[in-house]
Amino acid sequence: MVVTVIDLGELRDDAPPGPAPRPPRAVGRPFRLLVVLLVALLTLTAATPPRGPVEWTLPGGLGSAVFVSGDVVYVVRPDRAGAVSGRELLAYRGDRERWRSPLPGVGTAVSVWEQDGRVIVAGRSVDNTDWQTVTYDAATGADVWRRPGIAFAVGRVLLMQSAASDTTTSIMEVDPADGRTVWTAPMTGALGFDVEPTGPVRMVLSPATGQTVVVDARTGARLVARDLDPVRRPGPRRLQLARGLLLEFRDGDGAIEAYDLDTLRPRWTVARKLVGHVESCGALLCAVGPTGGMTALDPATGAVRWSVDRWASVAAARGGRFLVGTPDTDTDADGGLAVLDQDDGRLIADLRGWTLVPQHESGGPLLATRPLGGGRRLLAEVGLSGDPPTIRGTLTGTDCTTGMTLLVCRRPGGDYMVRRLT
Repeated sequence: MVVTVIDLGELRDDAPPGPAPRPPRAVGRPFRLLVVLLVALLTLTAATPPRGPVEWTLPGGLGSAVFVSGDVVYVVRPDRAGAVSGRELLAYRGDRERWRSPLPGVGTAVSVWEQDGRVIVAGRSVDNTDWQTVTYDAATGADVWRRPGIAFAVGRVLLMQSAASDTTTSIMEVDPADGRTVWTAPMTGALGFDVEPTGPVRMVLSPATGQTVVVDARTGARLVARDLDPVRRPGPRRLQLARGLLLEFRDGDGAIEAYDLDTLRPRWTVARKLVGHVESCGALLCAVGPTGGMTALDPATGAVRWSVDRWASVAAARGGRFLVGTPDTDTDADGGLAVLDQDDGRLIADLRGWTLVPQHESGGPLLATRPLGGGRRLLAEVGLSGDPPTIRGTLTGTDCTTGMTLLVCRRPGGDYMVRRLT
């Protein structure tokens, strides 16, 4: 399957020019005024958030996994009694356990997230031969529904791929509330998605031969269908969706062919050998090489805007700038991040030595760490202004992940450090 994230101001003390020479019968007024000011000051102090990070520890252990959704942390851990199929799902808000529920299956969960009042868990089936999705009430942990197959969210649409044991492979939309099938379609070949914030959620089904079909993932309606290769070209091909285009990578002649998703008609073809994948990067497309380096393409024409040799992927794009990183194959131990200009690829800031913290849900701050020695790491928030990262403290832990408001890292003993970001 191919699936293409307080400033209280200042308190001033401007005293009047001086008291009246004879304040008759007002002896108690300055005292009462002082009491009022003191109460106001204490109220402001009490309303001020505590200084420094708020941090706590949650139990984890070997074999456990952690997931972040809003202000809730979900921990999947093996049954403490050691039963083969006795896993648990635990929900924590702050350092308090909200609920725990038994989780069928073995091993760990692939994904856990909240959607429309449900906690959806996708993982292996009880006998570890297939996939299963289990859903709980987010407030109580009550088991709501379960069914074979693996569920995943595309925007606000909950989709499910049928279990491998099914005689006919299919893709379907299910209602998060009760698991009811909304629509279903047969699935063969490649599967991809194009999600637009204010537009349709489109799904593309592309078999090895025959018609490629674009489907509205919210309704299951077929939008357009067309055979992209009526005369089959030699060599394998790969498909990907980005910026409203279906991109075909032809390994035979090293070309990228772009099709308009509204019509599936060819829009442009460019020769770009050794491209690992293409991703959206602001208003452009960025073709990334297998070992790094990026080439920015105009999505309307395929024309090359600029190329860089070192950087590999776009972590964030806004204000005409990109936050990029080094490729996984980079042998430079320092690694690093950088900010590039969208128009010409010019280097705005080289953030060498920083590693971006993976985001379990999009929309939170861009956090990065760098080693300090002794197992400690420096934590900072990265922006796209080109300024140095804003230091947010230090931490000890590995395998960190961040959400909208929380940062979670695994401690050396297997438990989890949770830090509130706001």
